[in-house]
Amino acid sequence: MADMSGRAQLMWDEAVTGYDFGPGHPMDPVRLALTRGLVDAFGLDREVEVVAAKAAGESTLRLVHREDYIEAVKAASAEPGAADQSYGLGTMDDPAFTGMHEVSALIAGQSVGAAEAVWRGDALHAVNFAGGLHHAMPGGASGFCIYNDASLAIARLLELGAERVAYIDVDVHHGDGVQAAFWEDPRVLTISLHEHPRTLFPQTGWPEETGADSAEGSAVNVALPAGTGDAGWLRAFHAVVPELIADFRPQVLVTQHGADTHFEDPLAHLAVSLDAQRAVQVACHDLAHDYADGRWVALGGGGYAVVDVVPRSWTHLVGIAAGRAVEPEAMIPEGWRQEAFARTRQLAPARMTDGRWPVAFPGWEEGYDPADRLDQAVLAARRAVFPLRGLLA
Repeated sequence: MADMSGRAQLMWDEAVTGYDFGPGHPMDPVRLALTRGLVDAFGLDREVEVVAAKAAGESTLRLVHREDYIEAVKAASAEPGAADQSYGLGTMDDPAFTGMHEVSALIAGQSVGAAEAVWRGDALHAVNFAGGLHHAMPGGASGFCIYNDASLAIARLLELGAERVAYIDVDVHHGDGVQAAFWEDPRVLTISLHEHPRTLFPQTGWPEETGADSAEGSAVNVALPAGTGDAGWLRAFHAVVPELIADFRPQVLVTQHGADTHFEDPLAHLAVSLDAQRAVQVACHDLAHDYADGRWVALGGGGYAVVDVVPRSWTHLVGIAAGRAVEPEAMIPEGWRQEAFARTRQLAPARMTDGRWPVAFPGWEEGYDPADRLDQAVLAARRAVFPLRGLLA
């Protein structure tokens, strides 16, 4: 692992916990509060600069989102009962709630602020685990996402002068909104590893989705079979991502770390452990240092095992970004476990590992099995994109 020293910012405003679709909705904001509490319990708040960025204004939101959609969000925010469902608002996935525009813009502002800090050199790494809302489209809400903070962060980097930005999305769901935002832009390389669209929302992210004619090879999709576990997940990541990043040589790396690949997540069908998630976080950190002068913006995303998984996964992410990685074997402070139980009535895990560290996996260079479903997924992604970028599939 590369040297993890360097300035880091943690983007945080307590008000982001107001991103609340209501009782019973999977995206429970307690996951954000518990993550921040675990970060503090390990003393990581003393290792980073905690920054509350301002909410994204309308001119910033318009870098990605249509004006009519922003107005629809504002209207639904003021009068939730009158939400316009033609924009994806007021649906089962995205119920309207009072203040929705303001808190969504605040989360977006944290990701935009992270991008600005990293580009300007105020921080080498910046984390917004409240972000990663990658399904929101230019003209509509989707998949628990109102404003697409990941796309807005990338758009801001381009506005500031970045010529090459790479986006890696390891959420269990396809990063469709980010892909759509930059479908025609060769300055942005989007790579998404996700459960196969045959078995999971949003039913996109097929390997054949490689970008518009003006940006062929700028969209990369690794569609993993349901049931993929640690070894397969890491094998797929390392068989596709590093070679593409080495070729593209981004000036900034933006990554999305949805924790819903975990075997305990209730909304998907992969079987990845916390330890494998941590391994990919380390890999993303190292790719930023190897190819982007260390400039790294790391975002959260999905994750609906709100006590067992999300706080641990994103606390590891903050530690890695801060240069003070939490050891997998570390015991979780008892005070935090008690707080988690008090807030959720769920027993919290005792350690920062699922007992699988270090995670072993067979490298792609060792050969592949064309009859294996995981290897078929990797081959499909490589054959769709690598030749378009002048690489051997």
